[in-house]
Amino acid sequence: MPEHSATAAYLATGPQVGVRPYAYGDSEEFTALAAGSTEHHRPWLFPPVTAKTYAAYAGRLIEDPTKAGFLVCMRESGRIAGFININNIVEGGFLSGAIGYGAFAHAAGRGLMSEGLGLVVRHAFGPLGLHRLEANIQPGNTASLALVRRAGFRLEGFSPDFLFIDGAWRDHERWAITDEMRRRGLGGAQRDLEGLSGT
Repeated sequence: MPEHSATAAYLATGPQVGVRPYAYGDSEEFTALAAGSTEHHRPWLFPPVTAKTYAAYAGRLIEDPTKAGFLVCMRESGRIAGFININNIVEGGFLSGAIGYGAFAHAAGRGLMSEGLGLVVRHAFGPLGLHRLEANIQPGNTASLALVRRAGFRLEGFSPDFLFIDGAWRDHERWAITDEMRRRGLGGAQRDLEGLSGT
């Protein structure tokens, strides 16, 4: 059983989970959970499953100021439930970032990532000082689409051949939330732009 000494460093907490930054010492737990969640993640996600790939992955999130990485951990045990990363952080007049995330198999379908994403959104619009978060999601990834919809993101558009994933350029839907939307409770379930995903 891994030790969870980092649980004292939560940036924000909810009833079930806390969110904290990545640490290099999370390698063993993270990679074991990723390896055990391969079937759950494919074909959408490919998180690191070896110590070497985790070190490079976590290093970018820890050391690159244009990225911020968060582990979603169960408060009762400290066990990692999933991860939420903010990439491509741009300051100045944009104040925006692009999020990516994943739940590990043992935590899927339990509301933990919904709670964790809410905490990260509040942190992004609070201490990080961002104004907008964007999520790019493949149209067939229904669980991921449901997660951002519940969090108040709105559908903004459709990007053909947007990201190279699993050997091919994949279409993505663009979902986003701004600080104003969050504070006013706007966005979410309504898909304003019908038919963008071709479904």
